[in-house]
Amino acid sequence: MSVDRPRAAIVTVSDRASRGEYEDKGGPGCETWLRDVITSPLTITRHIIPDGKQSVETSVRQLVADKTDLILVTGGTGPAPRDQTPEGLASVIEKELPGFGEEMRQASLAEVPTAILSRQTAGIAQQSLIISLPGKPSAIATCLNRVFAAVPYCLDLIGAARLETDSAKVDAFRPKSK
Repeated sequence: MSVDRPRAAIVTVSDRASRGEYEDKGGPGCETWLRDVITSPLTITRHIIPDGKQSVETSVRQLVADKTDLILVTGGTGPAPRDQTPEGLASVIEKELPGFGEEMRQASLAEVPTAILSRQTAGIAQQSLIISLPGKPSAIATCLNRVFAAVPYCLDLIGAARLETDSAKVDAFRPKSK
């Protein structure tokens, strides 16, 4: 198990944001949420890349190689032709965790009927947990609020750095020690 300071990366997938034509709101939304909930010292890096399977695969594969514990990928999960985040992640993920996507869609469906169009997913590659999220900050919060209680224990199980959360905001589940 890693004893280093936890490392998270946020990858915004957007053609327009990567060209500087559009302000990235997803990346800052993810970072704000993480800093509000996680109490462990945490190193966060942010990246903005264009849409497309290859750009997602290349960027996330490098973050896994760099031993990033938690990788949040925001954007590119809809049905539009350029939305290929799930396809890029499928090329990197070694173990899919379909429960994350199921729960995030259910949480979002309570707020917007188009949540069924979302293709959020999650999975593990080496010692990295990868979660794809929508691009809108309020939708990111909805999704992370629904699934994050399982994230610290998942990181424990895969040998990533330990994360602690503010239990008043996210009560992370870990089995009781005997």
